Order: sequence, then C-alpha cells, then structure tokens
Amino acid sequence: MAARPKLHYPNGRGRMESVRWLLAAAGVEFDEEFLETKEQLQKLQDGNHLLFQQVPMVEIDGMKLVQTRSILHYIAEKHNLFGRDLKERTLIDMYVEGTLDLLELIIMHPFLKPDDQQREVVNMAQKAIIRYFPVFEKILRGHGQSFLVGNQLSLADIILLQTILALEEKIPNILSAFPFLQEYTVKISNIPTIKRFLEPGSKKKPPPDEIYVRTVYNVFMP
Repeated sequence: MAARPKLHYPNGRGRMESVRWLLAAAGVEFDEEFLETKEQLQKLQDGNHLLFQQVPMVEIDGMKLVQTRSILHYIAEKHNLFGRDLKERTLIDMYVEGTLDLLELIIMHPFLKPDDQQREVVNMAQKAIIRYFPVFEKILRGHGQSFLVGNQLSLADIILLQTILALEEKIPNILSAFPFLQEYTVKISNIPTIKRFLEPGSKKKPPPDEIYVRTVYNVFMP
C-alpha cells in the first residue's frame, strides 16, 4: 500500500490550502507535519528536501514536490482532475492561473497592516466583481453545464470554489450579481468528498488568525 502524502507547512491556510482542497476532493487521505520554528525549516533545507529552499513541500509517490502549481498539476493529473486532452488541460490551466491571482490577494491579506486590511478587502471585492467573476459567470451561462471544463470536476472547479468561499468569509454577498456562480457554488460544495472537507473536523484550515501570522513570521522571517 502506497504511503499517504505528507504535507510540510505551517498549521494554516497559506499556499498549502489549495493542495489540501485538491487532495480532499480527490478522496485522498494525507498527513501533515506542521512547521512551527525556523529550526524545522532549516532541517528540511539542510537535508536537501526543498529544491528551492521553500515550502509548500509535499512528499508523494517517493518524491518531494515543491512549487504550488507543480504540486497541484501532479495531483490533479494523477486523480483525473486535469482534463481529458490538451485543450481541456489548457483551459483548466488558464482558469486556475487567473483564480490563483485572486486567491493570492486573500492569502497575503492577514499579513498587511491593520489600516491596510480594510482597503485591501475593497480592492479584492472590486477585482473579483469586475475582472474575475464575470469571466466564470459567462462560461457557466454559455455552456450550461455544472463544471467549468468538460462537464466533469477539475482542478479549476476546486480552486474557484476555494476562492469564492474564502471571499465570502470577508464579503458574504460577493456573488449577489452572479446567479450562475451562486448555483455553481452550491453544486460543487455538495460533491460528497468536498462536502466532507467543508464539515467540522476535517483538515480544512480556519481563517488565518494572529497565532497563524506569528507562526509564519517565526518560521520564515530572519
């Protein structure tokens, strides 16, 4: 029996949360080793476990994978969540890259100064409503299917749902002008593996708090 994937990252969302979402959606159980000190990170670096001296790092199938997008691509391909042909994979990749640009704003938000955080929420809302959500609303309206690509669950759906739900934590009515995305969010959230991940007690991480922010500074800052 193959070993379960092992995730190396602080105990919080950050850039590893997308990996957790993807593994959970694929129905894959995984273990985690939480980084809490600089010494833990240094040990990984000194042991040549981090190709570019950075986490996220995922141990899977005898490899130590780094770089978030590469990790996501490998897992998605392995579990048939990356399209059926080159055209579908390219569409999925485009949609994921666009969504990750928006998600990155959410990831960095807790590390802003308090005075800047509220302004950044307004900025995130504007970008979501003007630049990103209209694209996905048009896609869903245009093909009338339940998923973004190929009428089957893919990495693009998982990352978009993760991003929508993270935004709704800050702006509950963020989808008010997007009826197709509202319906889509409900449908994807009720896929059994994803529904389990959204329930209490799963490995889904809560919104970042001061403890998580302090841990990140303790691990990564000089």
